[in-house]
Amino acid sequence: MERQVALNLVKSQLTEHRYLHTLGVMETAISLAEKYGADPKKAEIAAIFHDYAKFRPKDEMKEIITTQGMPKDLLLFNSELWHAPVGAYLVEKEAGVTDSEVLDAIRYHTSGRTCMTLLEKVIYLADYIEPGRHFPGVEEVREIAKEHLDKALGKAVQNTILFLMKKNQTIYPETFYTYNDLIQKLED
Repeated sequence: MERQVALNLVKSQLTEHRYLHTLGVMETAISLAEKYGADPKKAEIAAIFHDYAKFRPKDEMKEIITTQGMPKDLLLFNSELWHAPVGAYLVEKEAGVTDSEVLDAIRYHTSGRTCMTLLEKVIYLADYIEPGRHFPGVEEVREIAKEHLDKALGKAVQNTILFLMKKNQTIYPETFYTYNDLIQKLED
């Protein structure tokens, strides 16, 4: 799919602020893909569509999770997680994207997972460090990302867990598994 076609499809689904975020994620993902050896075109498409379902009604997302065989435990955690797996489903159904690597990068960009692929890591990290993001710890992760993808990703996941803990929010177990998987691989 051509960039402009994808952007046009996404723009109608997002607020202006979220669309600008998406453009930042796209540029960051392409840059990370080129640096670390992922497919830049797949990174571009996954980044463009990563927040496709972000503003869908919660009832619609809940119904898709329930009827499409997605992990039911998603419903026990913050609804901010839902747009990623629901987005992967909707991007395939509505936009016609069928590349499983791209869909998985969209699916896991909020929770992560063990044994993340290179493309999944690129999209997760690009979403975290795109230039429009401004929060404590993001600059450190941007600096680490210049030298080491997995270390930057580990720090981003750690920061996310700590942020959620400080807000007394529940944390999806797969995010803990992601962190543990990254740390264990970095120690090897």
